[in-house]
Amino acid sequence: MLPDYRVRQRDYLLNISRAITSQLDLSAVLRMILQSAVDMLGGHAGLVALMGEDGAYRIRESYGVARPLLDQLHPIVEDAHNPQEATTLLERNLVSIAQRIGLGFWQVVSLPLKVGDELLGNLYIFRNLGGEFSANDRLILQSFADQAAIAVNNARLYQEVFQEKRRLDAILEFSADGVVIMDAAHRIAMFNRALANLTGITPADAIGRIFEDVLQLANQRAGLMLSAAEANGWPLVGASAPMFVEGDLRRASGKLVSVEINFAPLFDREGHLVNIIANVRDITRFREADEMKSTFVSVVSHELKTPVALIKGYASTLRRQDAAWDQQTMRDSLQVIEEESDRLAELIDNLLDASRVQAGNFRLSLVELDIDQLVVKVAEKFRTQAGQHRLIAEVPSDLPLVHADEARITQVLGNLISNAIKYSPEGGEVRISGKTTPSEVIITVSDTGPGIPQEDQRQLFTRFYRVDNAMTRKTQGAGLGLYLSKAIVEAHGGRIWAESDGHSGSRFSFSLPRA
Repeated sequence: MLPDYRVRQRDYLLNISRAITSQLDLSAVLRMILQSAVDMLGGHAGLVALMGEDGAYRIRESYGVARPLLDQLHPIVEDAHNPQEATTLLERNLVSIAQRIGLGFWQVVSLPLKVGDELLGNLYIFRNLGGEFSANDRLILQSFADQAAIAVNNARLYQEVFQEKRRLDAILEFSADGVVIMDAAHRIAMFNRALANLTGITPADAIGRIFEDVLQLANQRAGLMLSAAEANGWPLVGASAPMFVEGDLRRASGKLVSVEINFAPLFDREGHLVNIIANVRDITRFREADEMKSTFVSVVSHELKTPVALIKGYASTLRRQDAAWDQQTMRDSLQVIEEESDRLAELIDNLLDASRVQAGNFRLSLVELDIDQLVVKVAEKFRTQAGQHRLIAEVPSDLPLVHADEARITQVLGNLISNAIKYSPEGGEVRISGKTTPSEVIITVSDTGPGIPQEDQRQLFTRFYRVDNAMTRKTQGAGLGLYLSKAIVEAHGGRIWAESDGHSGSRFSFSLPRA
């Protein structure tokens, strides 16, 4: 039959082993180890000092050590360069410190906490009974030290895994792209914030549901592709070659958004499918950029070709050696060349301005500007181009001054009046009016054209955008005027907007802050 202390030792170690496997609270396990070691060795107190991640050596847990003594021991341990030096300092100073503060501790025994060759720290037991710690005492303490080392290592490994999981969760949750993690049956286990914003579906509504029921592509069958891939053992898919799907995702509101989805499988060691990770990216702006490039090439090439062809045609005609042109024909031909050259220069200037806006290099030369006089001046200039249109400027002469770039505001007025003339029927009326608010001056250009449909009004100020109707198809333009007008007005701290019932007439207004 085992001696009583051996039975107690076995029971203590068994309880500690259970504690280590049942919980990962390092402080709780270390306190249990210290309490058991002190009890088994007839000691009075104990402490554990550990090496930190920063390389510092500190007391991590104590048992039975009075606060005055613990306060004295902290600096001794922390000033040491390594555990061996700390042990020497403790043994050297413990008796004098204990006597000085009225405690009877006079013996200390320590054993290293090691996992393999890595030294984690030391276990210290104090007592004031007579007699040295025996070899058997040290053997018992070594068992406790081994258990403490296991507890420390497990807790650190758990902490590393926990921190890594938190880091990974944060990366996935705050990723700019949508991320879905599903099990082998396509049941969603994780649904991040970006995907919730993209789809309009909350994670609470998505988790636990089948992927194909939540993310529906209008023109692609992603679910069928996944099933086909699984049926064939994911022959073309691996960690380095995810499956790619592109299509239009149907949001909870019913609206479609262009996305690309990359599917990547995760297998266990036996090759069984464990998870499928889907990365969902909104590619709407890329598609819009591609469409804009196509529009740019189409519009600009057309707008450039027309004046260039006219200039070349009239110049070639005037150069003919076999014809003697009269003065009127010469003047008319040169006028066309001059007008088309001006039109070409205007288009180039608009394209350069558009690129400056995109690059953020749009600059203004602000002065105190009398806006009502500028409106009258610009309107007068356009009267010669108005033809049968009636151009009416009804701007109060007492409008307050504004801080503005005269050339740029002239450009805005010119764009709005020119558009009003272009898109109004012959004999129509174009009216320019103005008013003030406590903080703004507002100028409005109204026409009697066909109006602008509601669905087009949101895109009027987009680059290269033109309303598609019979009137616009008859008129020239690159779709840059309103885009540049918006950029100019907003650079002044103002705003610009359009109003139309979609059937008869439109009103374009812009505001500028009062000086």
